[in-house]
Amino acid sequence: MIIFNTEMAGFRGELNSYKRPQFISTQEPVQVQSISVVIPVYNGAPNLQELNARLIQTLDKLEAVFEIIYVDDDSPDTSWQELCKITSSDKRTRGIRMSRNYGQHNALLCGIRAANHDVIVTMDDDLQHPPEAIPQILQKLGNNYDAVYAPPLHEQHGMLRNFASQLTKLALQRVMGVETARSVSAFRAFRTDLRKSFSDYRAPYVSIDVLLTWGTTNFGVLPVEHSPRKSGKSNYSIAGLISHAINLMTGFTTLPLRIATIFGFGFMLFGVGVLSWVLGSYFIHGETVPGFAFLASIIAIFSGVQLFSLGIIGEYIARIHFRTIDRPSYHVREKR
Repeated sequence: MIIFNTEMAGFRGELNSYKRPQFISTQEPVQVQSISVVIPVYNGAPNLQELNARLIQTLDKLEAVFEIIYVDDDSPDTSWQELCKITSSDKRTRGIRMSRNYGQHNALLCGIRAANHDVIVTMDDDLQHPPEAIPQILQKLGNNYDAVYAPPLHEQHGMLRNFASQLTKLALQRVMGVETARSVSAFRAFRTDLRKSFSDYRAPYVSIDVLLTWGTTNFGVLPVEHSPRKSGKSNYSIAGLISHAINLMTGFTTLPLRIATIFGFGFMLFGVGVLSWVLGSYFIHGETVPGFAFLASIIAIFSGVQLFSLGIIGEYIARIHFRTIDRPSYHVREKR
């Protein structure tokens, strides 16, 4: 059983000691009896053996019941074969294989629903999230939080990739409605009870971070030093992150529709102003506004606004369509 201190010395002290966590008894200890670690896997074959060994070593020291759930998102490499070896050698590990590639958050949702224990920890399969930091994240969670994010102390991507990441986090902050949305990370821990708030969710577009806000706004943040990627490359490209941000905005909020309304109203006023100028020039000066360029520019501006608004409406109609046909978030092919 793990006993967490309910008073923290601050982020810096935690970061300096996360590899050597100390658990201190208090008058009102927060207790965690069991832990489920959920890891979505995609092309992670080279990392899985080391990741599993480090996880087992870290979790064994916590003296708590635990399980490790790997969700293979239909990887084209040998990830599933590696997971079969891991699950055969240790019964505390479980493997779930998706029938096709659904995406990281969909795979996470599958693993979260399969978890059996009190607290769920999620992390990536690329060894950038150090398993040795899990005790400190759990200790932070014990400080009366419902969920704790562990973002990197230093971003390790290029300028454009970081810009796309920040754009996604801005979208999340708008959708989630909490300040900690700017510090979201795939390395997180939360209380399993939160999944009750989205137990009936069934749609192809999934954001675990948004779904967690359906159950709580009590989030904590604990920055940790993430490790460099040892092999492969990130499955989130710049275009993928921007697409994810758009999906967040159109799938979980009506903000884009409001923007389209504001644009429409603003350009309606602009059109009234242009018409007033044309009529004023004719009646006051007795001349019309000359030039094909002026007319073409006005038509292009208004056509662009109309197409922009129609595009936003189309995104919402597409989501209504997918929900109408009851397209699932995921489908499991095999379990080990």
